[in-house]
Amino acid sequence: MLQKRHPETIDMFKSRLDQIINLNHPIAKLANKIDWSFFEKEYAGHYSLDHGRPGKTIRLMVGLHYLKHTFNESDESVVVKLIENPYWQYFCGFEYFKHNPPVYFTMLSKFRKRIGPKGIEKMLKAIIDTAIKVKALKKTELRRVVVDTTVQEKAITFPTDAKLYYKMREVLVRDAQKRGIQLRQSYTRIAKSALISQGRYAHAKQFKRARKQIRKLKTYLGRVKRDIERKVINPDEELLKHLRLADRILAQEKNSKNKVYSIHALEVECISKGKAHKRYEFGVKTGVTSTHSGNWIVGVQTFPGNPYDGHTLSACLEQTEKLTGKKINDVYVDLGYRGHGYEGHTNVHIVNNRKMKKLTRHIRRLWKRRSAIEPIIGHLKNDNRMSKNWLKGTDGDMINVLLCGCGYNMRKLLRFLFVPIFNMLKKLFLLVYFEYNKSRLTFISAKGS
Repeated sequence: MLQKRHPETIDMFKSRLDQIINLNHPIAKLANKIDWSFFEKEYAGHYSLDHGRPGKTIRLMVGLHYLKHTFNESDESVVVKLIENPYWQYFCGFEYFKHNPPVYFTMLSKFRKRIGPKGIEKMLKAIIDTAIKVKALKKTELRRVVVDTTVQEKAITFPTDAKLYYKMREVLVRDAQKRGIQLRQSYTRIAKSALISQGRYAHAKQFKRARKQIRKLKTYLGRVKRDIERKVINPDEELLKHLRLADRILAQEKNSKNKVYSIHALEVECISKGKAHKRYEFGVKTGVTSTHSGNWIVGVQTFPGNPYDGHTLSACLEQTEKLTGKKINDVYVDLGYRGHGYEGHTNVHIVNNRKMKKLTRHIRRLWKRRSAIEPIIGHLKNDNRMSKNWLKGTDGDMINVLLCGCGYNMRKLLRFLFVPIFNMLKKLFLLVYFEYNKSRLTFISAKGS
């Protein structure tokens, strides 16, 4: 149920947050610049007006997600730090300081499921609109963008055949115990011993012995699966799903397509980006669009199925034009986008370093700006929680990258709003410094005379 807004009663024994904090602080200034009524209009359709328990305020939930990805926090830690930081509470719409957590951290995941990826995309749009409103992002910058792809890794361990066989056998044994199926043998003890031995042999580079242990684990999984199939004629939906998954794992080979890399995250794909230090990454391909000059993220989305980079270009440009409301004139991409097949009014510039010498100085400078998106991707992974995605499913992949884009733009906005404070402190320091030197010189001259 959508919570109805009631003005808080004035408490004579408490001080309001706007009387305690410094309203020139970047977080407080940003809280006053964001149009929070936009979210209430957009998300009202996801709530019932007169049924159920009243939900938490939309500004609180949106503010917590902004803060989470801006300062690289988890669902648990952002709620804990909210009750410690008055600026965060002001940002989330509280009028008085709260000493107890206003929301339990599991409510954040429920809010994400409620609004979905399309709702999270509106949060990115709101941040872009705020940047334009405070004149941190110029509208002319939206005409020229840079597009590149990266991999958002899933929070899984490095997949090996031994671990997949072992985990899948554990799942089937657990399903059998839950349904009261008496297995001939569960292989719990000897399977664990085989998994440990396989890891030791592989570490010692005794690969023949390691392969023997893998074959044992595969045999144990096959025996448990066949035992369940013999004893259950009509399996329920969950058990049937796990039995089919076990068939896929037993049937897949080294060069098989659409392999299973994680039992709890079937959407994980093996993607090679040509990195020397990390040959393969396990996650989902992600397209990132940034402005050419100001390095603002104006579009980010995932592409399940590991499509060719060039085939993702049209979707990236379409999302950017929808979020910004501006037509893109020029887009700069790397050689991975050759043969993109994009047909539109946008000029696609495929940057090739070998052709730099033949270009004019102006065009060469524009081409060199393409590489500015690489550190942007690095900041997304190091500072905004894109290096490991803990959210479930393909929707979780999309939601996480959109929130990472929000967090990146939030950090840029906070730096932009901090500049006036920095300049004021700089002027104050210089004034004190010159006054000190002036008085010191006066004292020395008086002493010499």
